[in-house]
Amino acid sequence: MGSFLNSMVPYEAYRSVTAGRYFVDKSAMIEELLPSLEQETRFFCITRPRRFGKSIMANMLGAFFGKAADAKSLFEQLKISRFADYRKHLNQHRIIFIDCSKMPENCDSFAAYIERISNGLKTDLLTEYPDLGLDREQALWDIFLMVFEKTRNKFIFIIDEWDALFHKSFASRKEQQKYLEFLRNLLKDQVYVELAYMTGVLPIAKYSDGSELNMFSEYHMATSERFSEYFGFLDSEVDELFERYQQSVKKQKVTREDLRIWYDGYQTAGGVSIYNPRSIVCALTDNQIKNYWTNSGTYDSVFSYIKDNVADVREDLALMFAGEAIPSDIREYAATSMHLKTKDEIFSAMVVYGLLTYQDGAVSIPNKELMDSYAAMMKKERSLGYIYHLANASNKMLESTLKGDTETMTDILKYAHDTESPIFSYNHETELSAVINLIYLSARDKYRVEREDKAGEGYVDFIFYPEAKNGDCLILELKIDSSPEDAIRQIKEKNYALRFKGKLGEQPKYTGRILAVGISYHRRTKEHFCKVEVL
Repeated sequence: MGSFLNSMVPYEAYRSVTAGRYFVDKSAMIEELLPSLEQETRFFCITRPRRFGKSIMANMLGAFFGKAADAKSLFEQLKISRFADYRKHLNQHRIIFIDCSKMPENCDSFAAYIERISNGLKTDLLTEYPDLGLDREQALWDIFLMVFEKTRNKFIFIIDEWDALFHKSFASRKEQQKYLEFLRNLLKDQVYVELAYMTGVLPIAKYSDGSELNMFSEYHMATSERFSEYFGFLDSEVDELFERYQQSVKKQKVTREDLRIWYDGYQTAGGVSIYNPRSIVCALTDNQIKNYWTNSGTYDSVFSYIKDNVADVREDLALMFAGEAIPSDIREYAATSMHLKTKDEIFSAMVVYGLLTYQDGAVSIPNKELMDSYAAMMKKERSLGYIYHLANASNKMLESTLKGDTETMTDILKYAHDTESPIFSYNHETELSAVINLIYLSARDKYRVEREDKAGEGYVDFIFYPEAKNGDCLILELKIDSSPEDAIRQIKEKNYALRFKGKLGEQPKYTGRILAVGISYHRRTKEHFCKVEVL
């Protein structure tokens, strides 16, 4: 056992995951990889946003194939154990496991970074094969080749976070190219490579000119169906985890619907919706719904992609914040350029990093966890112009609505309409929806805001579910070329208030007031009218 050769690290890391209460068995992926051993198609690169289980899967492969520890107790009850050749491969291979996110102490240069990997591998090989007369001064790949020539030993290479170097400020573009050449020399056309499996966030195509690492088959969440079910949690898997939660937690504060609203919504190329796995596990473990995958600074990450072209994307951001999907030509190779200029380049980068999801040729914001980050950005980034100003008027809009101050509500709506953006032409219900999301943005701190129904042209329903049981409930209806009274009549006819009440014989879900809010806009006169009524 060494630092990289037959390391104990992946076994121990995977063992700790399998011991967790909310472990999900994804071991069937091993069966998909086995037919490629020693074949021309033995090179895999799987890219996913951070926190989507990439390292867990890499550790699983290391634990299964590697000789460092007997992993029978880990895999005997998992899906892979049903495979006919399971025992033939369990702990029967030599693995090279490299976590490229690990750095030398005080690392501030590419030379120190790559030396850690190269010298570590050389040390492992010289220790493992002391009688072969290996020369440390030779190139690493020549040493591997000599081992193969004298022993016929082959190796499975598992490289986690392959793209970590591209996030380091000390690595120049030239040094990044040297890194690609290092991987090419180590892996490409090398007979000692039994299988090569890499994971990361960034697609190889972004940095490679097509020749360095073109032996790899790349699998991206947005464009490749294969392996989709192994990264992220499926609906059925979250159902099972929620059952475990119900059985083990006495005072449950998380609902199954909470998990869907907050953490679902990422789309695979096969059209399957998946959940952010880390957020699911954290929410169930902590017995609390909140931002886990994102954090207090995530809005900075969002803004870093749009800052060079705010004018071209802010209308689309407003529409996406309203729940709309925006057509976009996603290109993985444009994912990490420091000079993202076009809208498609910007949205491509945001999809790669999990800040947007992609389906059927369009991008959208996947869930509430991400919505909150966009909301934070809209409140803090002045360069967003009218979006920033409307977002910061939203406290006053909510306060006025709860007070029934329709005059102030009308003034704020007029201000929204008089901004410079064409989005406020009110020609379509999606534009109205974008306006409502912005001028009620602060409501998301206290409410779960949902677009509930669409019925015909010209109106969109919103329902505001309060986080506090004693909070006021809001039902908001928009009308074009009509009156707010008609909007409230619509609310009553549809009996939307029932959504805030429990089933017959149960205690009401909410004890606060139920407010019907009608907002109308007349295209000819450009006037708004508002009415608030307690139901």
